[in-house]
Amino acid sequence: MSTEPPVRIDHDGAALRITFDRPDQLNALTTAMLVRASDAVEAAVADDGVRVVVLTGAGRAFCAGADLAGRDLEADPDTGTIDAANRLTGLLRAIPKPVLAAVNGPAVGVGCSFALAADLTVARESAYFLLAFANVGLMPDGGSTALVPAAIGRARAARMALLAERVPAPQALEWGLISHVVPDDEFDGEISRLTTKLAEGPTVAYAQTKRALAAASLAQLDGAFAVEREGQSALFGTKDFAEGVAAFRAKRRPEFRGE
Repeated sequence: MSTEPPVRIDHDGAALRITFDRPDQLNALTTAMLVRASDAVEAAVADDGVRVVVLTGAGRAFCAGADLAGRDLEADPDTGTIDAANRLTGLLRAIPKPVLAAVNGPAVGVGCSFALAADLTVARESAYFLLAFANVGLMPDGGSTALVPAAIGRARAARMALLAERVPAPQALEWGLISHVVPDDEFDGEISRLTTKLAEGPTVAYAQTKRALAAASLAQLDGAFAVEREGQSALFGTKDFAEGVAAFRAKRRPEFRGE
């Protein structure tokens, strides 16, 4: 039996496909999964055979965010997952090859961050985007405090972050949060079409375009990583976070006290 973290890495011609593969847990992420995905993206940087990267999830979700089910609340705050998440976001932005997020279902928490870190974000019509951090007493991370306002502005970013409202895929497209929405039954075909188009495109020109777009709209991303890490590390030690996780596990409404 394989001991690899549940992330599938598949090479299909010139495409590298990375699939979060915990469908029964809606692809909730562990640190080891983030490291495996990041290692694959990093390896693709120097692999001339890879011309496009596709990031997706198995089953009915893209990604439910970080795995809270097994978190030890008695342990010291652990920034390992934050560091691994920031690494993956940074690599998706920096790799000199196009990245396509195939959002096959809900993109929640840091899963939303990864979906928005791609160059093209293509969602099923039934999918939605959710910065759910406030529901467990945390703040957005994975670079989303830079990625989201860069796409839709500060007011809508604050709405997503503070109210933890679902943004259905059609609304996300209307806001400019994502690039495409596709009817569910046409999704796989459209992902295949776009993957082929990108793989056959001018890779060097794509690299320079990515570099220019990032310089123009995401110059604050590294700073956001640092602020998110500092803030999240502090929040891990709060009573509100402990209550948020307890409520999440018990499937009840949390009672936050600002402590």
